[in-house]
Amino acid sequence: MAGRARLITAHGTVSLPTFFPDATRAVVRTVDAQDLQRCGIEGLVVNTFHLTHSPGIGLVKSQGGVHRFMGWERPIISDSGGFQAMSMIRENARYGTISDAGIHFTNVDAKGRKKLRLTPEKCIQIQFDLGADLMICLDDCPRPDADEGEVADSVRRTIHWAGQCKEEFERQLASRRLDGEKRPLLFGVIHGGYSKRARWHCAEALISIGFDGYGFGGWPLDLEGNLAAEILAYTADLMPDDRPKYALGVGSPEGVVRCHEMGYGIFDCVLPTRDARHQRLYCYDGEGGDPFAYSYLYIQDNKHKRDPRPVSDACDCPCCAHYSRSYLHHLFEIQDGLAPRLATIHNLRFYAQLMEKLRDPAQSARASGTDADRMLREL
Repeated sequence: MAGRARLITAHGTVSLPTFFPDATRAVVRTVDAQDLQRCGIEGLVVNTFHLTHSPGIGLVKSQGGVHRFMGWERPIISDSGGFQAMSMIRENARYGTISDAGIHFTNVDAKGRKKLRLTPEKCIQIQFDLGADLMICLDDCPRPDADEGEVADSVRRTIHWAGQCKEEFERQLASRRLDGEKRPLLFGVIHGGYSKRARWHCAEALISIGFDGYGFGGWPLDLEGNLAAEILAYTADLMPDDRPKYALGVGSPEGVVRCHEMGYGIFDCVLPTRDARHQRLYCYDGEGGDPFAYSYLYIQDNKHKRDPRPVSDACDCPCCAHYSRSYLHHLFEIQDGLAPRLATIHNLRFYAQLMEKLRDPAQSARASGTDADRMLREL
């Protein structure tokens, strides 16, 4: 690992910045590993909570780990799963409880009642069993409208859990005899809501524990739904510059560009894949000579029914290389499974191209002059 430039893992070296699509349940919906490689995707994010629920960590481990299970040979980040469990518990207390000891979660579905006790130690053990390359500490993510007391509790618990995660991480490294480039990486997550004082306190404590990298925890949007740029930038400045900085959950193109300028190098989000399934495609348009200017193309619009052009002339993905807007419109009209696959491939290639542009010094310099709020125009 070398500062912001590269992320060195047991499954390969990734140049930063990088975007990892969400493969929450060990799949990026509608596409396979070969599709992802053709898009230029370098890594994926899986979710500990969802994989524990189904198919079960024991099954994934018995298949040789999550890489072999899903046929993916590049790096994988495993999210701790705490955010999902906590969100459900805070929405409805019948799902369980949250305490300093960890998360006790109960889920009832058609398969019956399932209980999950997610402690900091258990969280790390599960991520080792998955075989992830980059692991995330269990953290306490408060609601976006949390009051000062709730934020303070979140920070205190996050620090406490981070220390326990680090201790278990070191135990697992020793027992599994993992070192050098074979060892996974462990990231701590900085919380504190919109409070700079709380963020500073959390960052100082996590840095004293020591992690391979640090992430922005909590909601990256403010209460009005806009990018929380001030607190994101402040938190990035708190992180050591010789460690990768991870903007968890930041995924809009303009959000990625702005956070890259702040120093973040790792991004993940469901946005491009979810938008693809809902027929919203991303297209670079070079508006005013700006290489980062892009548009949304709504492929279901009737104006695309007879359009022989590719989705984007600036894209080299298989969808744009071989098919027209007219054909993709037709596939969505008849609800054929190829439609979301091609759309997902296109959107992921857009994001891979965005990372390539940000890595290019000449184009990255152009990004510094880009008004991120004006990057988007709609077709």
